[in-house]
Amino acid sequence: MLKISFWLKRIAQLLIVLLLVTFGVSLLLRLIPVDLATVLLPVGTENERDILREELGFDKGPIGYYLQWLGNFVQGDFGKIYFSGGTEEVSAHLADAMPRSLLLMAYTQVIAIAIAVPLGVVSAYRAGRRADKIISNTLFTLSSVPNFAIALLLVIFVGVKFAWLPTLGYVPLSDGVWEHLKHMIMPVISLSLGLIATYTRLLRADMIAALREDYVTMAASKGLSDQRILWRHVLRPSSLTLLTSAALSMGGLIGGAIVIESLFATYGVGFEVFAAIAGRQYVALQSTVAVIALFYVFFNLIVDIGSGFVDPRTRDRRVNA
Repeated sequence: MLKISFWLKRIAQLLIVLLLVTFGVSLLLRLIPVDLATVLLPVGTENERDILREELGFDKGPIGYYLQWLGNFVQGDFGKIYFSGGTEEVSAHLADAMPRSLLLMAYTQVIAIAIAVPLGVVSAYRAGRRADKIISNTLFTLSSVPNFAIALLLVIFVGVKFAWLPTLGYVPLSDGVWEHLKHMIMPVISLSLGLIATYTRLLRADMIAALREDYVTMAASKGLSDQRILWRHVLRPSSLTLLTSAALSMGGLIGGAIVIESLFATYGVGFEVFAAIAGRQYVALQSTVAVIALFYVFFNLIVDIGSGFVDPRTRDRRVNA
């Protein structure tokens, strides 16, 4: 049973990280050498801009502005997007974009892990042999290609030349599973190839180290098959680094999906970041980055929980530390 004090301490550490990240973004926005009210209301009157400055806290110092924004954020008020025809709630945009990004990240991680695990096991078991060299060289090549370049190649050949898959748009699951998957295949491939290379190399390295442990030698001396030793006794303790990397990459996937979501017009959270930067919607940008940071912190917590179940020894070490 994990100690409550450990989890309280871990949650406090993650909250501090979240506060530092959001305050840093807030401070950077205040350092922009422009009047944010004028940027948001370029055709408004000076009186309207004064009202906006007071409403958003632009008339206060950096700390006062941050505290006001933070108070609104924790209450679910993520600010507004301003344009010539009126305003739109950032929360409404994120409510529409977040499920798309989460599905994209989930599919990417499932595909990446499902392919990386058997490749990593084979590569470790055949370390230094032909199969290992083929897998390593292929993955090294894939990891050298940026995901946006892979996306462009898929669009050109799979989407345009052969017309096998649609190149633009997003179809929700409610409109049909196959139509939904057809629109997600190319974005998922674009994001997952680099992760497959990373995960395979991490798992290979950890499994090679685990295969040298005494308990593996003992298991082999008892007559257990190589397959049983690999999948039951070596894979589990060797998957901690893979688990950590997978969870931490969830936050990075949103950032990496900015270009991918724009190319395929899936309009997820990554695209919202791009749109906020392009439209100079700095308040929307701050809230969107805060949501990304919140998910990043959440996945860090999932790593702590998951690693304890995968290998209880790490859980005991962290709790007793």
